[in-house]
Amino acid sequence: MDTSGKAKKGAGGRKAGGQSKKPVSRSVKAGLQFPVGRIGRYLKKGRYAQRVGSGAPVYLAAVLEYLAAEVLELAGNAARDNKKNRIIPRHVLLAVRNDEELGKLLAGVTIAHGGVLPNINPILLPKKTGGAEKEPKSPAKATKSPRKAAA
Repeated sequence: MDTSGKAKKGAGGRKAGGQSKKPVSRSVKAGLQFPVGRIGRYLKKGRYAQRVGSGAPVYLAAVLEYLAAEVLELAGNAARDNKKNRIIPRHVLLAVRNDEELGKLLAGVTIAHGGVLPNINPILLPKKTGGAEKEPKSPAKATKSPRKAAA
């Protein structure tokens, strides 16, 4: 009798060496981080349609993952611009509002503790008088009145 690690007769090639195949999630098959199975369950449970195709949760997970990655990348850049290592709601708001497409998508959304974009109406800014005149280079000349300089 041969007692090696080969499959026994009658197994029909179902099991290689008596080991069962490890289950692979649909997220791994699709190459995604977002949970395809959970999104599929929510689509069914939410009764958005009578039937849900097998590709719908994969596509939706991919779209959600892309949006999340886009927002996180822009918020990370905003955090780095503010010399911070940690993303806070303010950075998320700056990222979303400064991006045209994300701003349009999230136009009606309020981000808690996000604040507002820095914006001063140009009418409120002080007027620059005499654009043709050159400013004096030294501070001593700047303190003299125009009449004394002309005399």
